[in-house]
Parts: sequence; structure tokens; C-alpha cells
Amino acid sequence: MLLVVGFVLAAWNLRPALAGVSPLLSDIMDDLSLSPAAGGAITTVMVLCLGVLGPLAPALSTRLGLDRTLLVGLLILAVGVVVRSTGGLVGLYAGAALAGTAIAIMNIAMPGLVKQHFPSQVGLLTGVYVSCLVAGAAVASSVMVPLAGEYGWRTATGSVAVLALAAALLWAPQAFRRTAGGGGAAGRGRYRTLLRSRTTWVVMTFMGLQSLTFYVVLAWLPTIFQDAGLPADEAGYMLGLTNLAQIAATLTVPIHAGRARSQVPHVTAAAVLTMVGYAGVLLAPTTLPWLWMIVLGIGQGASIALALLIITLRAPDPASVTALSAVAQSSGYTFAALGPLAFGLIHQATGDWTVPLLVGLVACAVQLGSGVFAGRPASGDPAAAEAAGTAAPGAVTPSPGTSPGTG
Repeated sequence: MLLVVGFVLAAWNLRPALAGVSPLLSDIMDDLSLSPAAGGAITTVMVLCLGVLGPLAPALSTRLGLDRTLLVGLLILAVGVVVRSTGGLVGLYAGAALAGTAIAIMNIAMPGLVKQHFPSQVGLLTGVYVSCLVAGAAVASSVMVPLAGEYGWRTATGSVAVLALAAALLWAPQAFRRTAGGGGAAGRGRYRTLLRSRTTWVVMTFMGLQSLTFYVVLAWLPTIFQDAGLPADEAGYMLGLTNLAQIAATLTVPIHAGRARSQVPHVTAAAVLTMVGYAGVLLAPTTLPWLWMIVLGIGQGASIALALLIITLRAPDPASVTALSAVAQSSGYTFAALGPLAFGLIHQATGDWTVPLLVGLVACAVQLGSGVFAGRPASGDPAAAEAAGTAAPGAVTPSPGTSPGTG
């Protein structure tokens, strides 16, 4: 039970440091005299670290094991959010980079931890931890404006450190167990082989595009709503609502999709719902905004859950999952980091949000195409099979004692 509780609380820390910035972006920009592009760069720095520094997780897991790697990530996260909230301009971006590094380590470790500790319940525990990820973002989005109104944006954003330290204390007994370890990373040869696999490339593309469309919303949605005429607190609540709506999808979609041989129907429905949400914000942002947020949230929640589930299902053991997770998430988040910055630049150049949101719709359409290929079981991919060691990542290969239908 303590293992599950610690795992859940750690998962709660995967997004508040990111989601807590966008509702306060106007305050931060005013306080530090930042342009829209510089404001968007706060999120971009964090997401870029999620991509570029993701390989730290396999390196740490080789030396420390996955359990202790997660603990290291939680401690770095606490330090990062404190630095980000207490310093000036340099501290803002340096702290964002530290927080992004911590989330990168934790992101890549989590699928391997699911495979290591819960091999017979991959779909269920993937749903649990992705739901916690989404819930953490939703709560952070909802409470940051009231907290900042009472104590200022620095105290509000720095409060995330308390959650990270609480999770670290709860996870420490698991991390320092004599048997803690496992989930060692793959060697360079396995990474080279993975990169020769068609399956790896489509999973990378799908991961990157669904992340890009998500982080654009995370960074700019409250600002878009405020520019359309909604009050700041209501705009923050809209972001919280879309994150809450994701929970329904993240709790149910991985369980159902994990039992299926192909995840194509699931990724198709998720992408279409995301496109409908984007279109609603573009065409009628102040007309039934809660409806657009619910539709968008279900689509994006299903998309992130499916991306992480596909990574876990396509490899047979924690080491292989960690390797594929590192390749897919590192490249995907590096690409996704361009989204918030690009949207800020496009908005700055055009003066409104029409063109940026149209670009987002195009990204959603490409996400749909890549998701169709990523969701197909790619049995017979020799490079992928060699990388996994025993089976192609495209095939849902159960761990010992696990049937393909357990999810």
C-alpha cells in the first residue's frame, strides 16, 4: 500500500510546476517586464529540458535503480521551483530549467516503474499515474490565481516545492530499501537499434505532437481567454476545467486500450476531440467556453495517456521500457518545446490568436496521422525486436505472469 501511495503522490508532482505558471503569466510578465515571447519561453525552457535532459533518467537508473532515480527527481524539482520563484530574471529561467530537468527524469522513470512494480496491471496503473499527472495540473491551474492574489506570484509558484518534498519523504523508504534497483538502462547499442525501428519513429512523432498541442494550451490558454474578454480568475478556472476533464479519459482509456491489440480507434477519437476543442476556442471562445474545455480535455487526456501506454506496451521489461521511454519522450518533448515559444512569436507578429490557433489545428491533424501508425501493432519490425531483446515493441508483449488482456 505504501508503494502505491508513494507512487501516486510522486505522479502528482509531474505537472504543477508547469501548469502553475500560465495562469500567472501576465503577473510574471508585468513584474519582470517580459515580452510575450519571453513569457512563453518560461514554459519553453521547461519543456525543452524535458526533451534534451531526458537521457539523464536512463543513466541514473543504471547507477541508482529506478526507485532512487525517482527520489532524485523529486528533490531536484523542489530546488528548482524555489529558485524559480525567489530569484530575478536569471533565477526565473535557471529555476525553470532545474524544474524541467527534474520532470524529465521523473517522466521517463514512471513507465519503467509501472513495468517493474505492476507488470500485471500496466493499463490500470498507467491510468492511475496519468490521472494524477492531470489532476496535479488541474489543481495547480485552479489555485494559483487565488494564492497569488493573497501572497504574490512568487509564493504561489514556490508552493509546489512543498508537494515535491512531501512526495520525496513518502517515497524515500522505497528508494532506500535494500532491494531497490532494477530497471537499468539500455546500452548505446540498444538505442542505435531503436532508432532504426519504424515503430520508434512513429511513437516519437505521436508523442511530440500530442505534447506540443498540450503545452501550447498549458502556456497560453488563460491569456487567450483573457484577451477574448474573460476575467483572469475565470480564465484560470477554464484551464483547470480542461485539466479536470482529462481525468475521465486518463482513468478509462488506458484500461480499455491496454486490452486491445490495436490502439488506432482510441488515438483517432482523441485527436478528433482535441481538434474540436481547438476549433471552439478559435471560433467562439466566450460562447460556452466550458464545453470547449471539456471536449479539449477529454481529447488531450486520452492522447497523453495513449502515448505513455503505447511506450509501456511496446517493450517487454523495465529496461526496455526505460530505453523506449527515453527515446520517445526526449525527442518528443524537444519538439514540443517549440510550441509555446512559436505561438508567442506568431501572436506577437499577427496581433491576435487566429493564426496561432490555426497552426495548432494543423498540428492536431498531423498528430492524428502519426497516432494511427503508432497505434498499430508493428509485429515483425526486426530493429525493434532486436532493441527490445525478446520481442518487437510493436507487439504487446506481456511480462511473466501477465496475459495480454490484463492491460
